[in-house]
Amino acid sequence: MNSSPFETVDCVVIGAGVVGLAVARALALAGREVIVVEAADAIGTETSSRNSEVIHAGIYYPKGSLMARSCVAGRRMLYAYCKEHGVPHLNCGKLIVATNEAESDKLAEIKGRAEANGVEGMRFLSAAEAMAMEPNLHCTAALFSPSTGIVDSHSYMLALQGDAEGHGAMFAFHSPVKQGRVVDGGVEIEVGGTEPMNLRCRLLINSAGLHAPTLARKIVGMPSARVPTAYYAKGNYFTLTGRSPFSRLIYPVPVPGGLGVHITVDMGGQAKFGPDVEWIDGIEYSVDPHRADKFYDAVRRYWPGIKDGSLQPGYAGIRPKIVPQGAPAQDFTLQGPADHGVPGLINLFGIESPGLTASLALAEQVRDLAST
Repeated sequence: MNSSPFETVDCVVIGAGVVGLAVARALALAGREVIVVEAADAIGTETSSRNSEVIHAGIYYPKGSLMARSCVAGRRMLYAYCKEHGVPHLNCGKLIVATNEAESDKLAEIKGRAEANGVEGMRFLSAAEAMAMEPNLHCTAALFSPSTGIVDSHSYMLALQGDAEGHGAMFAFHSPVKQGRVVDGGVEIEVGGTEPMNLRCRLLINSAGLHAPTLARKIVGMPSARVPTAYYAKGNYFTLTGRSPFSRLIYPVPVPGGLGVHITVDMGGQAKFGPDVEWIDGIEYSVDPHRADKFYDAVRRYWPGIKDGSLQPGYAGIRPKIVPQGAPAQDFTLQGPADHGVPGLINLFGIESPGLTASLALAEQVRDLAST
């Protein structure tokens, strides 16, 4: 650490993605002094703006997991927040579709898990019922999730930022955290960028997304054995030329590592397919046009009418995994002093999908953990 004087503040949130913004808002609403430091030049430039923008119901996650609990609670909170703040969103519903008998058998298991998690309104549909709802669909059976929807993620993040700032939170962009150390009464961090600063805070929230494990290792006094390894599972999206063939979201039965190549529609009516799962060693967002070849085969199982050449490379996002390829799925990790022994430090690891949906609920948990 350099010898420049430290400015003492109450709370520092590292990372202005959707979860960091929600946490900053929750802390500011609770009357705490908050500074958000973000390495990039704007809010939500990585995982938060490179996803499906789906409001997830909470269907797939293990019962009792933090993912399941925060998704179901967060989804209810998110719909209410969007209505209250005028954030563009649509409760369009989604169909999980089976295309053979083996997949049809899995739908009962999916429905059971969803109901165990508290998801409302799930119902089986025959092939005829599903195709009556979506005439371009081909399936052998389906599950309908009425509480799934879509949201304009950037508008949502702007609303969170506005709420946080309205209650006194301050934002520092172009402000990468270079290193930190645990001290009596909190944590000191050295912030680089165009206006370097040193901050001593009573509470440090590591909400750095893809970079959260790397950041935790830069804090002297944080036990390295408690820091998971970061793994990157890239998801590529392709956009559809022409009108969307569906008015609801269409998901196949899930595959290992992800939810399969599904079709979603954004608030502008643009249909997109993805994400797939591509394990990578470093952070890069290029989309290989040739990956579309596998998309056509996957999509034709439930939409035979897709035409060759109709998919264009869209964008890619990266899931901040903390387990390697082939390992059992990892729950969200919300790690406080009781877990790692460092007072005044809360780490958020592995906040992948459904992190956007869960953001308000996760923020409440961080706020409550910080007050204990």
